Amino acid sequence: MKLLLHTCCAPCSAAILEYLSGRGIHPVLFYFNPNIYPREEYETRKNECSRYAGKLGLDIIDGDYDHDLWLKRIAGLEKEPERGQRCTECFRIRLSATARLADEKGFDTIASTLGSSRWKNLRQIAEAGKQAAASCPNLTFWDRNWRKEGLGERRNILLKENGFYNQQYCGCEFSGNNIR
Repeated sequence: MKLLLHTCCAPCSAAILEYLSGRGIHPVLFYFNPNIYPREEYETRKNECSRYAGKLGLDIIDGDYDHDLWLKRIAGLEKEPERGQRCTECFRIRLSATARLADEKGFDTIASTLGSSRWKNLRQIAEAGKQAAASCPNLTFWDRNWRKEGLGERRNILLKENGFYNQQYCGCEFSGNNIR
């Protein structure tokens, strides 16, 4: 399996990466999160992901940060509740970019760490991932519940062991903790 793993942050990625490594899977990470606001928050999360990827000897690709384009894509959905249509569109944006990059670079599988968060709707993520993969020939979306088999608990342990920055909101300024 040649896996491109969309990653949202180090805390959500750590247990997944440990799980994959234990099965001989060494993904390339793709950090593409134009939803994150403000820019300093984006950089902090990206740096934590990069630090952890380096510790594990994994490659990480930094996607473009174009928050203005993201805002245009979700225009009209700003007042949607968490897990609403804004989140669906946000997942589509990020996983479509993941699929395009995977197709360009010759990966056969994509997955995302987004589903490790209990605050996210697994169905929305799976639908966005499958839709994104379907747009590219020979690409599949690995739809897996990253919360099972003790991965949620392991996430918390690795968060403390690695001293990760642990954000308190998804990253979007329209989420539950509106910071704008």
